[in-house]
Amino acid sequence: MLNLKKLGSADLPLALEPLTQTLHAAVHAGASISFILPFTPEAARRFWQEKVFPSVEANRCLLLCAYWEEELAGTVQLDIDMPPNQAHRAEVAKLIVHPSHRRKGIARALMIALEEEARAHGKTLITLDTRTGDSAEPLYASLGYETAGSIPNFAKAPDSDRLDATTFMYKII
Repeated sequence: MLNLKKLGSADLPLALEPLTQTLHAAVHAGASISFILPFTPEAARRFWQEKVFPSVEANRCLLLCAYWEEELAGTVQLDIDMPPNQAHRAEVAKLIVHPSHRRKGIARALMIALEEEARAHGKTLITLDTRTGDSAEPLYASLGYETAGSIPNFAKAPDSDRLDATTFMYKII
């Protein structure tokens, strides 16, 4: 059974280790989410503690988690802290599904919940980027995201020196 939850400050300490394990496993399974191998659990933990948690605590970022029964299965972030001329916009960051929970509809459920949160925060445009050709690209398209364009050689692959293109997408909500 899938349960979705928006984490607040009080939830973060208990969520740290499951988030760390999920991020670490996803990168080692080839997810292109800003990190490259070698990637240690300590580096994953620092990411949550130093980058994400302070933004959640300051209400600049929303952190949604999906639990399959009692186990963390996936997570996504919505950056809602935009400049004054972009206050209507939010940006998706780090849609991550643990490799052992893929193909269960978790990423889709997280994105639908993320859109509801964006609407609740008065956002009318959601943007994101994804590795061109990645499995997330058709998911986003199936949810109504449009392709704005792509940039070649945008990011290094997590497991090699190959440079991958990224596709920028958006959805007006």
